[in-house]
Amino acid sequence: MIDAIRRHPRRTALVAILLVVVLGGIVWIAIAMNSETWRHPARAGATSAAVPTGSPAPTATSAPSDPSAIASTGCPDHPVRVSSASQLTAALAAAKPGTSILLAAGRYVGNFVASTSGTADSPISLCGTSASVLDGGDIKSGYVFHLDGASYWHLEGFAVTNGQKGVVADRTTGALISGLTVSAVGDEGIHLRDFSSGNTVSDNTVSRTGMLKAKYGEGIYIGTAKSNWCSFSQCKVDASNDNTVSGNHISNTTAENVDIKEGTTGGTLSNNTFDGIGMTAADSWVDVKGNNWLIQGNSGKDSPNDGFQTHQILSGWGTGNVFTGNTAAVDGPGYGFHITKPLANVLKCTNTVSGAGKGVSNIRCSS
Repeated sequence: MIDAIRRHPRRTALVAILLVVVLGGIVWIAIAMNSETWRHPARAGATSAAVPTGSPAPTATSAPSDPSAIASTGCPDHPVRVSSASQLTAALAAAKPGTSILLAAGRYVGNFVASTSGTADSPISLCGTSASVLDGGDIKSGYVFHLDGASYWHLEGFAVTNGQKGVVADRTTGALISGLTVSAVGDEGIHLRDFSSGNTVSDNTVSRTGMLKAKYGEGIYIGTAKSNWCSFSQCKVDASNDNTVSGNHISNTTAENVDIKEGTTGGTLSNNTFDGIGMTAADSWVDVKGNNWLIQGNSGKDSPNDGFQTHQILSGWGTGNVFTGNTAAVDGPGYGFHITKPLANVLKCTNTVSGAGKGVSNIRCSS
């Protein structure tokens, strides 16, 4: 061999260089693969959540795989990916604090229930795009999605249709319901009730409610009417308090765009857009029967009568509400703001009204 090296030194040097390059490449690939597994343990076989024995396991689907696409749905990294109704049902049953579930584009037919809570630091997320459609299958019965005693959930981005009610939250705290498209439902679009407090309903598009019963066709509904307290809140005042309803676009509802019930206290209704076209079982975009709500920065058009109303359904309720910075293009025969007297509701002079047959309000504004 030594003689061969001496006879062909240039050839030997070339072979040695090629061997170094090949061996270096193999080492580099092994290091990169090991590093990738270390950074992303889920890719090495870990799963986000267990699935009950006998249930179909959530599997990889056509849902977004790159981080930027996942971020656009609102889902945290490494979600459980589902592409069928049975996979979604299994993933909801297996969810635990910190779990995120990503809906592939497609239609999921059924009534879906979440009954496990996340935590303030580790909420549970269900997210998708408007092409991910939860379909209740029938406007005559059932809730398309039900937070049943489940707190700290984030519902983001997907569509909800074709149930008696769209999204219902009972005994829920700290939930975020955001960016949903809710349409074509029998009664209410989104309903928080039964002591559901401290939740945020934001940036949703709600339309075509009340297809079953027009008088129950509210877009967003907070609390429970006194007549139903024994059905939904153990015959107690339904104190669904401190909820925020903000940035939603609500139209073509047969009843009020937003109905705030007696028994609710301290919420915020802000920066929403209202449209009264199609409203056949109500006479205002917003009806406030609770106490100490802030109604700020909203805009509405085309009401059948008034823009905003307050009512006293029960003694001690329907008072302490503040209206400020709202724009009411009523184009109807009533007031911009029809406020129950002599209760302590406040109408600030920062509100703007046009097209109201009876004028700005039945009370004077205050600075």
